[in-house]
Amino acid sequence: MASQTDDRLMISERIAPGMLPRVLNSFDMTIIFVAIVLFIVNASAIQQAHQAAYTYWILGFLAFLIPGALVTAQLGQMFPQEGSLYVWTQKAFGPFWGFFAGFCAWWPGILVMVATGDAVVTIWQFVDKGGLAKAWQQGLVILAVLWFSAFVATLRLRMSQTYANWAVVFYGAGIFVIGLAGILYLVGSGHSATGGWGTASNWSIHSGQWTWFGFVILALLGIEVPLNMGVEIVNMRSIKKYLFWGSIVVMFAYLWATLGTMLALPAAKSVGATTDILSAVQRGFWGSHAFAIIIGLVLIWFFVANTIVYNYSFSRLLFVSGLEQRMPAQLGRVNEKTKVPVYAILTQTVLSSLFVIAIFNPWVSGNNNQRAYWLFQAAVTVIWCISMVLLFADIFLVRRAFPAKFEEVRVAHPYVLYASGVIGILASAFGAYVTFRSQWTTLFTVGHWRLWLAVLCGVSIAAAVLIYAISEYVHRREAPRPTLTPAG
Repeated sequence: MASQTDDRLMISERIAPGMLPRVLNSFDMTIIFVAIVLFIVNASAIQQAHQAAYTYWILGFLAFLIPGALVTAQLGQMFPQEGSLYVWTQKAFGPFWGFFAGFCAWWPGILVMVATGDAVVTIWQFVDKGGLAKAWQQGLVILAVLWFSAFVATLRLRMSQTYANWAVVFYGAGIFVIGLAGILYLVGSGHSATGGWGTASNWSIHSGQWTWFGFVILALLGIEVPLNMGVEIVNMRSIKKYLFWGSIVVMFAYLWATLGTMLALPAAKSVGATTDILSAVQRGFWGSHAFAIIIGLVLIWFFVANTIVYNYSFSRLLFVSGLEQRMPAQLGRVNEKTKVPVYAILTQTVLSSLFVIAIFNPWVSGNNNQRAYWLFQAAVTVIWCISMVLLFADIFLVRRAFPAKFEEVRVAHPYVLYASGVIGILASAFGAYVTFRSQWTTLFTVGHWRLWLAVLCGVSIAAAVLIYAISEYVHRREAPRPTLTPAG
């Protein structure tokens, strides 16, 4: 028992609080949550599900977002440390699974930062018709977004966070306009552009459409990310507040923007274009392309700021890995002036840049870079879902290992938390399964989609196991050996 307890103690628990200042309040945490979870362009993509989009959204809220918020609130208050899932899973399952969960939670951030940069490119192509037509031009813009995010993320956290706060507030105003556009179109034209609201079958779930559930899970991932910065929170009451208000904002925003787009544009003709939400604004506001451009520029600002939030929040997982000596120790250091983990931020920016160069370059054809892009985004879903399975599983073991602490901060009846754990595990696993089951783009056959996705996920998981094995080998070599003394 003593050995097991020692295995679950972490170096970062003792060291990180003295290295990082407490600067984040409840509003900051809510902003981080919204920035990480709420990708409003998902309201464009899900138009192809027609009215069933609302069924999938609500199912995702009930089976994933709400259970995830409950479990995260419990774990976050029990262990408000830097690294969130890394720490919680080590407490529940031990050091290997802690590192594995942390790696699976961190690795998707590398790929998502490419996706946020790509969103900037796509929205700019709406603003400037015919602009950024070549892959290498798109790649340069994405690299510029990545390295600007690295620069801002390496400033003092208070400065970076204030910049993100303003961007997300304007983002919220832009989302309100998207929903309002649909209402204005409905009032002005006297009818919805999408028909069939009264047909029950349009709202139902069909076996061939379960891929949309995986899409909704992807749209809701990131519940625990603000707690990667656990020791930088001013007051622990912020944990429950950000989870409550952040979840409310996310649920309303997705439903509101989906409604606005569906009222203004015919869902039957949708191809899931990222900029459908902007086309809806243009149509709802009396054909004003100029006004749609203004909203587009707000969204571009948000996705740049969003990349910054991803960069500094995910860097904390790499920072903890450095402190725990699972990754190079340099990653566990902070800049003496700004008190942020600069080496961790730069490392993950370099990794994201390598993916950009591999995908968006003059030697890769348009179809191939699109294949790579969608494959990497699917891998994000699967790997992140694996980490979420571990998060939901943590709730079953931490009560047994830390009964007094569990009761001290309990956010709901244990049965409610256990039910949330079971539902969340099933939803996360099913989200990963349906991502494998059907391809996200017609650029792949089903067989090739499953094969390449399995390869990419398998290599990622193998990398986590290999890094841990190397760190264990190094630890054993460096462990002090007992000194033999001659018998007296």
